[in-house]
Amino acid sequence: MSIQSTAAAAATVTGGNTEGVGVAAIEAGRSARLPGWFVILWRNGKCRVGLVMLAAFIAVALLAPVITPFAPHADSFAVSHGPSGAHWLGTTARGEDVFSQLVYGARTSLLVGLVAGVLSTAIALVVGLTAGYLQGVVDEVLSFLINLGLVVPVLPLMITLSAYAPVKGLGLIIVVISVTGWAFGARLKRAQIITLRTRDYVTAAKFSGDSTARIIFYEIAPNMTSLIVVGFMGSALGAIGAEAGLAFLGLGDPQTVSWGTMLNQASEGGALTTGQWAWLVVPGLTLALLITSFTLINFGVDALSNPHLRED
Repeated sequence: MSIQSTAAAAATVTGGNTEGVGVAAIEAGRSARLPGWFVILWRNGKCRVGLVMLAAFIAVALLAPVITPFAPHADSFAVSHGPSGAHWLGTTARGEDVFSQLVYGARTSLLVGLVAGVLSTAIALVVGLTAGYLQGVVDEVLSFLINLGLVVPVLPLMITLSAYAPVKGLGLIIVVISVTGWAFGARLKRAQIITLRTRDYVTAAKFSGDSTARIIFYEIAPNMTSLIVVGFMGSALGAIGAEAGLAFLGLGDPQTVSWGTMLNQASEGGALTTGQWAWLVVPGLTLALLITSFTLINFGVDALSNPHLRED
C-alpha cells in the first residue's frame, strides 16, 4: 500500500482530517525504508547531533585533498605567521600551513579510533565471553589477566611502550592503545554473559550439538549488541584521546600529521609567544568536538538497549 493510500484510508477513519495524518503516513513510510536501529538513533536528539558532527568529520577526512589548498608537509611558506587570507590559520615554525594539517589530522584521529577501537573490542569480546561462559580454570586464568589489566596503570604503560619501542609510527600507537585498553570491556562482557549462559536458547543450542565457539559468538553475542557497540564507542573514544596525548608528549611519529602532533609542535614552537593562538587552540578545540560527537552518539546507543530512554 502506498503512502497516499495509507493517508487516505486514515483520513476516512478520522473524518477527513488529512493534514496530520498525511505527515504521519509520510514519516511512517520513511521509517519503513530505514533500519530500525538507525531510526532509534536518529530520533534521539543528542544522538542526531552527534551523528551529524561525526559525519562532518568523516567527510572532511575523506575529502582532505580537495578541501586543503596545500599539502600538510609543504614548508615553503613564511614561518610563524598568523591567520591571513592565504593561510586561514597561519603557518607553523617550519613554514607549514596550519589549516592543511588540521584537515589531514582528522584522518589520523578517525583511523586510530576505528582500528584501535575494533582491536580493543575484539580482544575484550573474546576474553570476556570465553571467561564468562566456560568458567572453572579457564575463567580463573582469564579473570586474573582481566584484573591485572585493570590494576596496571595504563598511561605510564603506554608511555613506556611508546618510548622504548624500537620502531616508531602510527601502527605502534594503535597496537599500544589496543593492548592496554581491553580489560574494562572484557570485565563487563564477562558479567553479562554469566547472566545469559543459562537461558533457554543456549540450553537448546547445547542439546543440538553446537560447538562452544558457535554458542558464544552466534547465540549469545548477538544478544549483547548494545553492550558491544557501547564498548566500541568507549574504546574508540579512549584511543583518539590516547593518540593525541602520546603525540603531544612527543611519543608519536613526527612524520604523521595528527592533532596531538600539532599541539606538540605548537608548544615547542612557542605559539603563544608569537601570537599564533589558532595554531594552539584550534587543534585542541577540534579534538574536543570529535570526542563530543562520540559522547552524544552514546545517548542513542543507550536507547537501543533501554526502551525507556527512547524519544518519540
